Amino acid sequence: MVNRGQVYLHNDSWIDFIPVVMAQQPVLKNRRTLLERAEKFISDVYFTDCNLRGRLYGDSCLLESLTSFSCSKRISFQEASKQNFTPHNLGDTFGPTWWTCWFKVTLKIPESWRGKEVHLLWECDGEAMVWRDEQPVQGLTKEGEKTSYILSDFLKDEDPHSLTLYVEVACNGLFGAGQGSMIAAPDPNRRFSLQKAELVVFNRDVQELLTDFEMLIDIVKAVGKEDQRGYQALFTVNEMVNLCNPFDHSSFSKARGLAHKFFNQRNGESQHTTHAMGHCHIDTAWLWPYEETIRKCGRSWVTAIRLMEKNPDFIFTCSQAQQFQWVKSWYPGLYTQIQHYVKKGQFIPVGGSWVEMDGNLPSGESMVRQFLEGQDFFNREFEIICKEFWLPDTFGYSAQLPQIMLGCGISNFLTQKLSWNLVNTFPHNTFLWEGLDGSEVLTHFPPGESYEMKGKIEDLVKTVKNNKDKGRTNHSAVLFGFGDGGGGPTQLMLDRLRRVQDTDGLPKVQASSPEKLFSQLRAESALLCTWTGELFLELHQGTYTTQAQIKKGNRQCEILLHDIEIASSLALCQDKTFQYPVEKLRELWRLLLLNQFHDVIPGSCIEMVVEDALNYYEEIRSGGAVLLQNALSVLGSKGKSAGVLNSLPWERHEVIQTQDGAGLPGLALVRVPSLGLSPVKDTQPMTPVLVTVQADGTVLMENGIIQTVINKNGTLASLYLIGANREAISDCSHGNQFIMFDDIPLYWDAWDTMDYHLQTRKPVLEVVQPVCVSSSSGLRGVVSFTLRISDKSTITQEIVMDAACQYLKFNTEVNWFESHKFLKVEFPVRVRSASATYEIQFGHLQRPTHRNTSWDWAKYEVWGHKWADLSEHNFGVALLNDCKYGYSVYKNTMTLSLLRAPKAPDANADMGTHQFTYALMPHAGSFQDAAVIQSAYNLNFPLRLVRCNPDIIPWSAFSISSPAVILETVKQAEDRKGALVVRLYESHGSSVSATVCTTLPVKEAWLCDLLERRDGGQPVRIASEGISLNFKPFQIVTLLLIM
Repeated sequence: MVNRGQVYLHNDSWIDFIPVVMAQQPVLKNRRTLLERAEKFISDVYFTDCNLRGRLYGDSCLLESLTSFSCSKRISFQEASKQNFTPHNLGDTFGPTWWTCWFKVTLKIPESWRGKEVHLLWECDGEAMVWRDEQPVQGLTKEGEKTSYILSDFLKDEDPHSLTLYVEVACNGLFGAGQGSMIAAPDPNRRFSLQKAELVVFNRDVQELLTDFEMLIDIVKAVGKEDQRGYQALFTVNEMVNLCNPFDHSSFSKARGLAHKFFNQRNGESQHTTHAMGHCHIDTAWLWPYEETIRKCGRSWVTAIRLMEKNPDFIFTCSQAQQFQWVKSWYPGLYTQIQHYVKKGQFIPVGGSWVEMDGNLPSGESMVRQFLEGQDFFNREFEIICKEFWLPDTFGYSAQLPQIMLGCGISNFLTQKLSWNLVNTFPHNTFLWEGLDGSEVLTHFPPGESYEMKGKIEDLVKTVKNNKDKGRTNHSAVLFGFGDGGGGPTQLMLDRLRRVQDTDGLPKVQASSPEKLFSQLRAESALLCTWTGELFLELHQGTYTTQAQIKKGNRQCEILLHDIEIASSLALCQDKTFQYPVEKLRELWRLLLLNQFHDVIPGSCIEMVVEDALNYYEEIRSGGAVLLQNALSVLGSKGKSAGVLNSLPWERHEVIQTQDGAGLPGLALVRVPSLGLSPVKDTQPMTPVLVTVQADGTVLMENGIIQTVINKNGTLASLYLIGANREAISDCSHGNQFIMFDDIPLYWDAWDTMDYHLQTRKPVLEVVQPVCVSSSSGLRGVVSFTLRISDKSTITQEIVMDAACQYLKFNTEVNWFESHKFLKVEFPVRVRSASATYEIQFGHLQRPTHRNTSWDWAKYEVWGHKWADLSEHNFGVALLNDCKYGYSVYKNTMTLSLLRAPKAPDANADMGTHQFTYALMPHAGSFQDAAVIQSAYNLNFPLRLVRCNPDIIPWSAFSISSPAVILETVKQAEDRKGALVVRLYESHGSSVSATVCTTLPVKEAWLCDLLERRDGGQPVRIASEGISLNFKPFQIVTLLLIM
């Protein structure tokens, strides 16, 4: 008697099969011939006239009509449908790049196709969206293996047979339109064409059998010659070829029966479990502009919705609140469907951030706002607070991220980018990541080293093989779907994974979610290792410098928004009628956060994106200037005398630029209290600046704190700290030496600067205009000079010494028109230390100045924020800057990276005029005690001129008792009008108690997290001297003040 079995079909149905016994003829032991036989049987190139692949489509039918029109802009469906469409023939070209071609498709399905699965087959160069009944219904792209739209799974009489569809085709591919290579600058004149547009009968049973064949063939290849299961798969697939007649569908069940028997041989309980999650990483901008990303989201996400309708077990993870906001605005019908599937648990918002931002360059407050905006959006729209940070594709991860994550309700972290390390292999896949302050988050790097797997056998085998934590944990993520340029999962990927859910010799496959994955990992976390400190990517180190104007815009706009919030908060307390600009500030913050995406602020994007980003910075500057002026006018009581606002939490004694009544520029030395306002008074310094031209042509400047000697070529012969009796510049060396390097990476042009560039060091020596005194007064001395880099590029610099200032400033202008060059400035200093210190978000960290190990050597170029310091006991030198992020400190030479000149993906990257300032600060004692941190803030945050009443008395809103604690932010609370949020952090790396003193009318003070949720049931005690707080090293503390 013969037992019957069943084979699963993708549409939740089963077909009967009769188990068969393999042919009794001996199988020759020639692995190659059997394997290649099976491959040719499903090939789309060879023998398609007689193999199984050639039977995938049945009858075909031409369209009733095909018309089109093209436009240069991305327009709505409503506008497009009203245009004049003209006849279009297959093969006709359209374009150029970044245009849109709309097609109107009129079709009629033959009556004879009743009971058949009917597709619109569409093969086109660009990315397409199908519109039906005025709604987007399907994304199509050859690169994303989506070339058909299902008109009917099973054509019935009552189904519509005559239809009109619209197809919106973007004139770009999944990865833009690079000329000659993916990352090359786009070809602006590329033309596109539609190669195929027809109705076809789709033979689903052929597709199911093709998938069986493919999976078995891949098992043979993936498990290798030494594995028994590989030979079982080989003999099974060979017998399937014997049994299957491509022209006789009745033979398919026997072949599928053999596959089913193989796939259903189960694993033991100890087998590794992979958590399969559909994913579609979409770069918010990269090789395409922001606006095209909106359509990429629409195309990708509507396709995911179609898959959810047919596959109730399909789970899709999706990050970046900004993209959800775009889809909500541009595709409201689709967004409603997304909300439905979010509630069902299939469409899962992840990450909790506004965009997947760069992990190095944004300020600490910017990182907080990424989560504040992202979590608030997901909570309002979906009643979700994300528990995992999802950042698979950025270029390194700050050591302060764990504390920021935990403060924003996030305890889990997923990424994979460190698998790209060029030098060292990161030792873990699942581990506890300990941040700068000791905060820990559970971290997972998918061992398959990808966020865009395809559900193939090699993905699963690689996941198990690469797992570096075998024995510690037995679960890992498999993220599948086309990514970067969008596309997402396909039905074929789901079918592949479904076949091998529990197949002997392969890891188990479980449709899962981030919550299930991390819950399982946490349950197994007892043996996990801990990684302490930053997750440094040993690649893409050029991104700290590329596109200098973007980096300058980011720093300046971060500072502007900081000052607007402080001025507006103080104005709110001073004048109850003042309207805190909630909505406008949110709009400006979101523009800034958008530009912090991990291919924008790093500079690894095309020129169109750079232009968009710089325009957004201008929007922030212009809109922010109005908000700042509105607040300052309230603080100054709309007077006519000159005053100054200090937005930093310590008293500042500085020289500022002023204007007299006639508008003529002048200088003034002012003293302004912390977070307060003071009138401008004409005071004289205790020690005026002296500028002397010496007999040999060098210039000496001194201010009683520092003394410098400047050579005729602009280099520093000496920088002397008078009080400590210490010289800062190394013997037989010169500071402020500009250096050029050849900068030709292996491939990733805008991204990478390779270690070998250091071997091409060439000092900039040609002097166009030697040092001369530009101005000299008791308040400020200025000398200037000009150097020639090449026949295309020059450097003009002012070296500035101010009265009462501890550092020497270098105001620099570079006319830069180079190709594959790297400009840096060096300061060899008289300091010996095995490590240098770099500012990061809400703190600092040390990195080696030597190259003992490969881990040290890989840090030949590193990132930092406003300062870096090299100190030995009781003396050191700090290098400050106002818009740079790339550093190198090797032995005793401190180097600041200034400009690069890559040619891909932006052929004009960084070409033009650049203005920036850096400063050198010698100091006695530690950098903490010498106020290096405060000095770097002072260099970056300008004192703001205010028109105030002449009789105004200097006042301070906040002060902090300890110099170790920095008050970083004052803003209105998100959900409580009139209440203020104050954010502070410990900056020295010490445990300290500090008192926050304020003159504002505070009724209650509460500790809260970074999402501004109250922490604890009791308010903080407010004593007469202020609010006392205890800080651990680098701890961030947020207070909610009820006024």
